[in-house]
Amino acid sequence: MSDSIHILVVDDEKEIRDNIRDYFEIHGYRVHEAEGGAEMRDVMGREPVSIVILDLRMPGEDGFTLCQELNKQPDIGIIMLTGSAETVDKVIGLEMGADDYVAKPFELRELLARVKSVMRRLNQPQASDEQAAGREVKVGALILGIDDRTLRDAEGNYLPLTSMEYDLLRVFVEHPNKVLNRDQLLDLAHNRSWDPFDRSIDVRITRLRKKIEPDPNNPRLIKTIRGVGYVYVPNRDL
Repeated sequence: MSDSIHILVVDDEKEIRDNIRDYFEIHGYRVHEAEGGAEMRDVMGREPVSIVILDLRMPGEDGFTLCQELNKQPDIGIIMLTGSAETVDKVIGLEMGADDYVAKPFELRELLARVKSVMRRLNQPQASDEQAAGREVKVGALILGIDDRTLRDAEGNYLPLTSMEYDLLRVFVEHPNKVLNRDQLLDLAHNRSWDPFDRSIDVRITRLRKKIEPDPNNPRLIKTIRGVGYVYVPNRDL
């Protein structure tokens, strides 16, 4: 499968771009490099991209701005490169729609594992339209498409949903009224690459609440159980 995956590395440091490119090409991936936003758009205008490995701290258009732009294309995975101590960067990047992150300095083997994990989520098989129509769940006032991995309102308007947001939301709807801690959420979402102590799950739940709750500051669907975890309470009259 790797030879069909096109990776775009966006980083202002040439040595990092070259190291990633050399390593991933050895493993059979197609890789392009971009020094910044202009080169990124040029590559993406010429051919489809599977995953963008994006440095957050760049001069000019930084990675946060580019991440927002990329997030408008849900078929593209986004892996951030962040400073090892920059927790705020990780949180903001996840809030802007990145699928995962790797802290600098990083092992290329770890980055490869993250890429494979994101691609598995992006490439999960979808059912036919007839099958998908029968696999929908009401989430508050919205509708979650189980097989087509979509979230839409009653008028049929689709809301953007990243692959990891979908994984979490599906876990909740499949385990209603059950308190789940962070480690259980990792297991059930099949995302063991996440760190249950880095608060990334909390960030994603905050993002989910902004999409499914009428009042995200007073959540009624995904409730926090302090010191334990979270519980999804379905069928609330919203």
